[in-house]
Amino acid sequence: MTHRGSGSGRARSGARRAALLVIVGLMTWGAVPDAKAQTTPPAPPAREDTPEASDAAVGPVTKLPMPRYVSLRSNKINVRRGPGQIYRIDWVFRRAGLPVRIIDEYRDWRRIVDSDDAGGWVFHSLLSGRRTVLVTAPIAELHDEPSASAPVTARAEQGVVATLVECEPDWCEIETDDISGWVRKDAVWGVDPDETLPD
Repeated sequence: MTHRGSGSGRARSGARRAALLVIVGLMTWGAVPDAKAQTTPPAPPAREDTPEASDAAVGPVTKLPMPRYVSLRSNKINVRRGPGQIYRIDWVFRRAGLPVRIIDEYRDWRRIVDSDDAGGWVFHSLLSGRRTVLVTAPIAELHDEPSASAPVTARAEQGVVATLVECEPDWCEIETDDISGWVRKDAVWGVDPDETLPD
């Protein structure tokens, strides 16, 4: 009897520790509790036509390149734990034009991540095909030609979002409302290292 009681106590203690780990994990990931959702349905099983399950070069729904960069269409976009409105909202993006990367597709939903690899599922109409970049360097120098020896026309601070105009192997031309120029590709996020634009 004593042995069974002790084992039961250990089981309860283990369950409490597991519950605490789940809570800590959610807090670390930045989950935002949704008061309307008492339970979170399980995510759909991995499909053979998703990037996680295969080396597919195109999305299973759109047949567009996968992964690919797009931008946010509005200043408030709910990011859900799964592809549907029944899933809990974990994030809210609040910056129109911010570049994000689509890494999965499921019907009308797209799974996205930002420059910090944070994200989830959003409805497809909340995304725009307009290409933008986020300045990640502390200060990005903009040149009037794609060369380090070209004159500097402006400087952009970290966090600036700019429209992507053109890209060469090491340089991209970007523009905002009041500045434009060529910046080193490694100073921005929203374009692949080997990507050139237009193709």
